[in-house]
Amino acid sequence: MKFIVQALVSRLIETGNLTITYPDGTSQTYGDGTGNPVHMRINTRKALWGLGIDPAYYLGHCYGTGEIDLLQGDMYGLLKAVFTGNPDFKYYDTGWNRFLERFRYLFRWAREKNSIVRSRKNVQHHYDLTGALYDLFLDQDRQYSCAYFERPDQTLDDAQLAKKRHISAKLNINRPGQNVLDIGCGWGGMALYLARQVGAKVTGVTLSDEQHAIAVKRASDAGLSDEVKFLLQDYRNTEGPFDRIVSVGMFEHVGRPNYLTFFRKSASLLKRDGVMLLHTIGRTDQPTANNPFIEKYIFPGGYIPALSEVMQAVEKSGLAVTDVEILRLHYAETLRHWRERFMARREEAKAIYDEKFCRIWEFYLAASESAFRWQNLVVFQLQLAHDQQAVPLTREYIGRGEDCLKAHEANPKGERRGARQFPQEASL
Repeated sequence: MKFIVQALVSRLIETGNLTITYPDGTSQTYGDGTGNPVHMRINTRKALWGLGIDPAYYLGHCYGTGEIDLLQGDMYGLLKAVFTGNPDFKYYDTGWNRFLERFRYLFRWAREKNSIVRSRKNVQHHYDLTGALYDLFLDQDRQYSCAYFERPDQTLDDAQLAKKRHISAKLNINRPGQNVLDIGCGWGGMALYLARQVGAKVTGVTLSDEQHAIAVKRASDAGLSDEVKFLLQDYRNTEGPFDRIVSVGMFEHVGRPNYLTFFRKSASLLKRDGVMLLHTIGRTDQPTANNPFIEKYIFPGGYIPALSEVMQAVEKSGLAVTDVEILRLHYAETLRHWRERFMARREEAKAIYDEKFCRIWEFYLAASESAFRWQNLVVFQLQLAHDQQAVPLTREYIGRGEDCLKAHEANPKGERRGARQFPQEASL
């Protein structure tokens, strides 16, 4: 198996500086010697076989179990070498790995058929980890989704605030007291922002016990319990109607077999003159299977769609697409902040869980950043409505709405809560 791994790495790494020490004690260096050196040691023959048979899974798995170590450099540096060492060749271009990808894609339905019971179990696997873990690397508002970097030097907290502002402007909430549904509300940051800044009445739904408890407490501490309520329930059991619907970072957990159900339910909950904003990870190329490591260890039951897969369901749901925006590299920068923060407080994470957990999360954060920076992942923001006239004719209202929100954030006591309205633009 050693010669298979050597042949694969030789094709992957034409530039860069990667050294691999194999289980038999021999070492080989790949690349042209440029860049920061990375030294990986494969400790067991089992790990060597895994890398030869299924590198997409076994690289992260064996790093987590300790069967692979990094003697120099870090996991992000290793993945950078893998994904930038030869832009004309990817590991899945080989016949066997192409077969594995196709096999996983064909049988993805079994993993993604998320019933209400299964969806709750999948969510609890990741989001019911202790909140102390997420405090180590998220922003103060616990936004666990792609931030919106208006400037390269923007802090994570400012970029996450900009994300909430950008989404709020796209929702085009034009009067106080409008009812908003937040599907997959997380720890409540988006819902609380809408209540504070635009005077919305928000209902947030989540399947995570941990997130629900924290969101309820945050609303109470902020004196917003009358404006914001959080429910521990599936979106499929939610009753409407709502003036606006927002969903940030939840659609990745729906699973392709449930796409039509998701959009039809959203259509039934949204008023005829309402607006919906969907913020989700997506891929820029053709549909394929999820990474098997991420599927097992991080997000079971999830699926990252191509835009074509989403649109097929939207077209059958009764909703119309009124705007599409692709956020490129914003998530790469978000994940860079998360990874650097996590690594700076790694010992605290180890005290909460253990070494294997930390290694798995190192790989998860580094691999995710790599996927957004050098591979095929982006973020889709889809604005949907029943009526094409539900939003202004041009996109200028988004910038004006953001300016209004910035002013309101800077002087929150200057207006009575809910008194401010977005500037309006005539429709046809």
